[in-house]
Amino acid sequence: MKKKYTQTKSLFDYLLIVVMLVFTSVSYAQVVLENEIKITDLGLHFDGSKVSSGATNAGDNAPYDYFFGRTISAHGDAIKTYGHYVFMTWYRGGKNDRHVMLTRYNIITGTMATIEFPHRHTGYQNQYWIGESHNTIAIGISPLDGTIHLLYDMHSYSPSRPSNGSLANDYFRYSYSVPNTATVSDSEFTLDKFVKNANDNPKHLRMPGSAAQSEFLSLTYPRFFQNDEGELLMLMREGGNNNGMFKFIKYDANTGEWGNFIDFNRLNARSQPGITYNWGLYGDMKYVNGKFRLGFQRRSSNNDDKYLYQNGVYYAYSDDQTAATGWKNYKGESFNLPLWDADPIKVMEPGDYVATTQANKVHIVGGFDWTVTANEDVHIISQVRDLENNVTKRLHTYKPSGASDFITSEDFPGGDALYTSGNELFIVGLTSSKRVFIEKAEGGTNNFTRVYEATSGRQFDHGVLHIENGKVYYYLMEDSSGSAQPLYLQIIDLDIPIPTEPTAPDNFIIEVIGETCAGMGNGTLIINGSATHDYIATIDGVNYNFTKNKTIEELSPGTYDLCIEVVGENYNHCYQVTIEEAESLTGKISVTKKSVTVSVQTGKAPYTVIKNGQQLFETYQSNFSVDVNHGDNIQVKSKEACQGEMLKTINFFENIKAYPNPTNGLFELYIPNEMETIDLEVYNIQSQLIVSKTYTVNTGKVQLNIEDKPKGIYFVKLNSKKPVFIKVIKK
Repeated sequence: MKKKYTQTKSLFDYLLIVVMLVFTSVSYAQVVLENEIKITDLGLHFDGSKVSSGATNAGDNAPYDYFFGRTISAHGDAIKTYGHYVFMTWYRGGKNDRHVMLTRYNIITGTMATIEFPHRHTGYQNQYWIGESHNTIAIGISPLDGTIHLLYDMHSYSPSRPSNGSLANDYFRYSYSVPNTATVSDSEFTLDKFVKNANDNPKHLRMPGSAAQSEFLSLTYPRFFQNDEGELLMLMREGGNNNGMFKFIKYDANTGEWGNFIDFNRLNARSQPGITYNWGLYGDMKYVNGKFRLGFQRRSSNNDDKYLYQNGVYYAYSDDQTAATGWKNYKGESFNLPLWDADPIKVMEPGDYVATTQANKVHIVGGFDWTVTANEDVHIISQVRDLENNVTKRLHTYKPSGASDFITSEDFPGGDALYTSGNELFIVGLTSSKRVFIEKAEGGTNNFTRVYEATSGRQFDHGVLHIENGKVYYYLMEDSSGSAQPLYLQIIDLDIPIPTEPTAPDNFIIEVIGETCAGMGNGTLIINGSATHDYIATIDGVNYNFTKNKTIEELSPGTYDLCIEVVGENYNHCYQVTIEEAESLTGKISVTKKSVTVSVQTGKAPYTVIKNGQQLFETYQSNFSVDVNHGDNIQVKSKEACQGEMLKTINFFENIKAYPNPTNGLFELYIPNEMETIDLEVYNIQSQLIVSKTYTVNTGKVQLNIEDKPKGIYFVKLNSKKPVFIKVIKK
């Protein structure tokens, strides 16, 4: 079994921290599509019509109608990278399924492991037949303990919302794993790694820690992010669209608990002097270049102004590593949390760039994002539409490092998301032909140029992405049809040189492969270094010299201390690794109607499934089903032949009984419900055939009558691929 181990930590020393890239010089040769991987054919999508809140259920076979928007899979904070893994969340379609799903893709091996969670999309206000695009699935990975965190299927729910109280005990949905789950082998990447509640379900009504239960009410838009120390934080909005506040909380990997929420702003702002209207906010909080930063657009409860929804662009930052204090606007002017009045941190007004002054004619929704380069260039993009004159403006607002004010340009190609790597900016999106494009510009400028554009191949409806280590990980839904549509991952190399140092805490990825078969002692340790240098690896008292990569074989099961000396430097990378003993293939094969359910408990994936001597498929899933008929032989083999196999001959009739038995001559046989007719023969003790007839199965039963036959022992033969005999005694 393969595992990845994180480095033993000292002060400021951690492995594989996921942060925004901050390299200072970038040169480009060619941006290329490195790989495209199909994640599933069954990503949930709302393919129906926009309906009202009281829409009736048209049935699970009808198109999936929705209340707000069409998108639910490959949406929100749905993709993260950690080490050589890409994690993606999705709902499984179609309309009658809706399960929360988590897929992990291994970039090195090309394998995937997927976990199905019990929870199903509950739809708008707990009406599952009305899709709810707010109810995304966010994922966070803590690099300090390897835990996985999921928040899902929420839109400001509480015991009183919906008003019928149907979510009184289900308004917050949180799942989290035990430590080091992020890097377990594919076969171990299962639902059992997620902590269960008292009802044996991996869904929790709160995050463990000191925050009061009341803090978990009325929350929407979950997002996870990390600071430079690898600490995991979570941001959500409490309240509604025009009376909402941002609040964030930090995870403590040492205790496995979350702290207390910090409120960025407050609800009911109009209760404060000088503030006429309540307001909510749409945006994001990020940690960039050693600072917490927050950018948003505001939605006011004033329904008489020219703005239909949002207005303004707002930006602030904090030098405080707790983010509780030290907040400033872009001019460096300080303010305290919680914020009541957003005007002091306002950057600009997109509504000033269109002509209309009529009520509710300035439409500002979507196309908003922001980032900060390594050089402290602040960049914000937004979009505004004049509904009176049918004019749309795409705006790029930026403040070069050292400048005192922002510049807004209307000469901007447009995009929904903005990213940075070093001092470069990237806009990644879909063209009008529904294929991927990438624009880049130098930080502090508006000089965007196209560096990549797909002109052929697959077309996509939408997607979300993550940029890490010079690569774009674009999680996309194909432009298809139905409530279950294909999801893909595109990995695009930005051709950014990634500087590495031999003493960098993330210089090494350590992989361990346990013994393949019991008693062989053939465990393997693989060291992959980023920086080329002279190293000495020491394990079990033996030294191994290498310059970049090293494979150490024939290791017996056990726990080892591994240290890698950086020759010429006063620095060691130290790890604790475990070579696991080989497992035998164990599990259960259960028959249900005309299929079997296979549950593998131990054994190395992939598993080969064979029916009647013919291979059906290979799978990394530990739980799967196979269609069968009576008499079929099912074999399940692990990757290693020495781990044995699981076998079962399918007998639909193994539990068939005659009742009453003994009988006076009139009795019934209980037959599997899926059978409509059955051929039966009755023999006496002398093997003489006395009855031969095709019977109709009625509600799972067949009635036989041998009242006219002498007392004695009889045998009922069920004619099938493998005949079954049932002994009947007539008294």
